[in-house]
Amino acid sequence: MPTTVRSFAKINLGLKIGPARPDGFHDLRTVYQTIALYDVVSVEVQQGRGIEIRCADGRVPTNESNTCYKIAERVLRATRGGGKVVIDIDKRLPVQGGLGAASSNAVATMVALERELGTSLTPQERLRIAAEVGSDLPLFLIGGTVLGVDRGQEVYPLQDFPAMHLVVVTPSIGVSTPKAFADWDEYVADRAELTDSEAAGTIKLFAGAVYAWLNMGFHSQAEPASGVPAVGGDRAETPLLDLVRAGIENDFEKVVFPEHPELREAKRVLEHEGAKYASLSGSGSSLYGLFDSAEHAKAAAERIASNGYAVVATKSLTRQEYWEDLAGI
Repeated sequence: MPTTVRSFAKINLGLKIGPARPDGFHDLRTVYQTIALYDVVSVEVQQGRGIEIRCADGRVPTNESNTCYKIAERVLRATRGGGKVVIDIDKRLPVQGGLGAASSNAVATMVALERELGTSLTPQERLRIAAEVGSDLPLFLIGGTVLGVDRGQEVYPLQDFPAMHLVVVTPSIGVSTPKAFADWDEYVADRAELTDSEAAGTIKLFAGAVYAWLNMGFHSQAEPASGVPAVGGDRAETPLLDLVRAGIENDFEKVVFPEHPELREAKRVLEHEGAKYASLSGSGSSLYGLFDSAEHAKAAAERIASNGYAVVATKSLTRQEYWEDLAGI
């Protein structure tokens, strides 16, 4: 029997983009939050050799470009495992939706393949492999509320935010993250409004807002997550509102909304329906709104759905819930 695990989504609670770097990446600051929406990933090691990806969704690549393939290849190499690895992806999350589906699928593959092989990588090996494959992967090795820095792959577990009730709108369009970054670079160059020093300033302000909530200073020498415990003070009632008041926003909205005005309209709909905070997740195309109760979120989702939007009410997952629910199938 294959090993089957849930592959949970994430949202970005704010995303600040720094200047382009010589390596082609951008310095980022974001707070990741895992949520209860998921794909299902099944992994089985059979006799033979090779890696096979199966998925009924034609938009998902089934060759070596798939992040699950890349992860499986590296895990087999690191563990010196053998056999034919068959990975089946039951897609429920949008493709190019900004919810981290492909990255989450890859980490779910790692977790399931380790169990199939009867082996266990060290936390440091997992993080190294994940970061090699993609910037969003390491957050899914932590779960809950996570600070992402550098290009997003350097992750720090934060004290979990209190339970959040969300409405997620998933438009049928997809947004290419590489194109969104290219549009951002053009946006900055055309307007000459964000010098390197100013961009660094916005990054520092974002980090400062997060750590102000945590009642601690920003420690640039802190060790990235590798089994590091969550840190923070005892203020748990309004952390998200603190971030919103500090001006936390997703920079991608400045370039994605003009390109896809229907996404801007979806955000307005969420705000009109009573969301305390609404935002694009990642580079999109999914958007989310935060509501003060599950009942309000459900009612808002029903009203939004009646206007023709693909929408679902869900909730955030703490770190403990994330790991408890991952294999609860």
